[in-house]
Amino acid sequence: MGLERVLRAKSVAVIGASRDDRKRGFQAIKTLQTEGYEGGIYPVNPREKRILGLRCYPSILDIQDTVDLALITTPADTIPGIIEACGKKGVAGAVIIAGGFKELGRRGKTMEEKIVRAARRYGVRIIGPNTSGMINVHENLNLVGIRDVPKGDIALLTQSGNVALHLITEARLKSQKGFSYYVGVGNEADIKFHEYLEFFTEDPSTKAILMYVEGLSEGRKFLQQACITTATKPIILLKSGRSAAGSASAGSHTGALAGISEVAATAFRRAGIITIENPDELFPAAESLSSLPPISNKRVAILADGGGHATIASDLLTDHGVSIPRLRRRTQERLREILPPNAAVRNPVDVAGGADSDPALFADCAKILLEDDRVGGLLIVGLFGGYGIRFAESLKFLEEDAAHRMGKLMRKVQKPIILHSLYNFSQTHSLELLRYYNIPVYDSLDVACKCIAVLCEYGHKVARPNRKASFVFHWGARAKKQGREIIEGAQKEGRRVLLEHEGKALLELHGAPVSLDRVAQTAEEAAQVAQELGGEVVLKIVSPDILHKTDAGGVRLHLKTAQDVRKAFQEIVQNAKAFNPEADIKGCLVSRMAGEGVEVIIGTKVDEQFGPVIMFGIGGILVEVVKDVCFYVLPISRTAPMQMLREIKSYPILNGVRGRPPVDKQAICSLLLTVSEIIEAYPEIQEMDLNPVVAHEDGLTIVDARILLKKKGRKGRKAKTTS
Repeated sequence: MGLERVLRAKSVAVIGASRDDRKRGFQAIKTLQTEGYEGGIYPVNPREKRILGLRCYPSILDIQDTVDLALITTPADTIPGIIEACGKKGVAGAVIIAGGFKELGRRGKTMEEKIVRAARRYGVRIIGPNTSGMINVHENLNLVGIRDVPKGDIALLTQSGNVALHLITEARLKSQKGFSYYVGVGNEADIKFHEYLEFFTEDPSTKAILMYVEGLSEGRKFLQQACITTATKPIILLKSGRSAAGSASAGSHTGALAGISEVAATAFRRAGIITIENPDELFPAAESLSSLPPISNKRVAILADGGGHATIASDLLTDHGVSIPRLRRRTQERLREILPPNAAVRNPVDVAGGADSDPALFADCAKILLEDDRVGGLLIVGLFGGYGIRFAESLKFLEEDAAHRMGKLMRKVQKPIILHSLYNFSQTHSLELLRYYNIPVYDSLDVACKCIAVLCEYGHKVARPNRKASFVFHWGARAKKQGREIIEGAQKEGRRVLLEHEGKALLELHGAPVSLDRVAQTAEEAAQVAQELGGEVVLKIVSPDILHKTDAGGVRLHLKTAQDVRKAFQEIVQNAKAFNPEADIKGCLVSRMAGEGVEVIIGTKVDEQFGPVIMFGIGGILVEVVKDVCFYVLPISRTAPMQMLREIKSYPILNGVRGRPPVDKQAICSLLLTVSEIIEAYPEIQEMDLNPVVAHEDGLTIVDARILLKKKGRKGRKAKTTS
């Protein structure tokens, strides 16, 4: 069901209404009255007749009028029955304030599931539980109690009431921007993050969506909706729970899946989401993206009244991947005509004291810079807004004139201006004028540069949308009959692990370059196979009960003679039996030794929040120590593999070092796409571990392959689903 009647409710029942001004049931009614909510307000409390001048009802079922939304302020154990009554009344939604649900463990989870079942039986949508509430700012529907929330066009979604209070206070004190909605998402028991995104995408009063997220219960659907939303409206997201301690805190706080996994940053970027790691940059980023045109070419001019700040700004922007282009010759000539002889005019532009007696010079320079086709946006740094304080009071009028001119200029050329001012604390009229024209002003140079960077990031996304990043799986697509037989054969034997040769056979069916090998059940047979393969060979134990062969002493390398092979076979079997006496030993896999090259790893797993993901990095036995890997949510586009290669720190090794030739990067990219295809084809696969894959100058070889299947009943969805 849609969220129209929930987030734009025309009538509200406050269940648990109270005459005690310390109780939420009193404060909610008082806030609605004080802030001028024009809809119906219906207090519900069987022990009261009237509260704050309003008739009080024993039950929501006693209200004769239509009720769109119920605010439930009673304890957790009363809520299942209340939701039942709301459903019978035809209420569209309920905001459940109480905690004590899945964030507290099994008993609370059972209670939460009971509430959701009742709500879905009647079509009641639930915000929360464990929420601070919700606010429709423009319609004065305030079910939180935070007073004087500034009206604006930023929708705020958080899993923390304190974070929301901080952002609302920051907006009220430091900005002329405000909010269209605030929703405390809470436990996501019913309404999920992606459903709010869908609503705000279509909402005409919302231009940007600001999010604080501790966990996502349906991460893949969130990514799918984010791809759609960010095509027209920016999403700015602060992700918490990245550390082990933070992850544990997130789980105990919201009851969502604990924290944001290591996969999230890349997934969010592919979906077009702007991710923020510094909380101080969160609202400024949203303010800039909701107010200013994006920068599509990532090229910015810097206008400063001092070389120090210009240099620092250049470094900060460069760190963010923003280009500081050299200006056109004609642009430099026009700047020289109005600036002192010692001014720098290449970019950054330093007015070199030229504005000390005439700060209107900033507006003249801004016009020249933004008319340069190489420049996509302008960052002004230094003293602007404080010349009337620093030098002469009469200069404030020139500053105010310059502010008017820059505001009109930005509207005309549709290129953004952001200003850093050492005098932001003074709240001079010239700076207020800039804010009136939607030019943000910051006292932190770091924050100002970050805001320029997010305008570039979002502009790049809008100009070059990643249409392939839909995050949609078509389960069962391109599955092969022999591949299904391999998996079903293992399942019939009660195995969750494909033996190495089975896994390689599955890979080879889809064109992957596996090593040449065969299974031998005796030492003599192993020697015969080695002779047929020719050259040096490797022996590896074959057992569904031994996943990590090296740990069990189940691998022998560089075997040259038949005698070496026989001896190695016997030692491997003895080691395996000593490691796990109950192990079912099928024999040894005899493989031809791979040639020299760079060892890489390609793997997949099912992430708790985003589903199947793929990993690439430097491989071998030290992979868990070095940890030079990156993760992408599957399926991946044809351009994603090369991006994955470039993301690891060891990328230069793939290009060849110390006289070694570069490896075949296209072959690695091809294998990554093949693995993506296999995971989509066979939903039974839980994990895949190809390590090492030896990348040569020409081609590559999958030396070892481990494929783990899901438990029965977790096969995934049928083909053609979109999850």
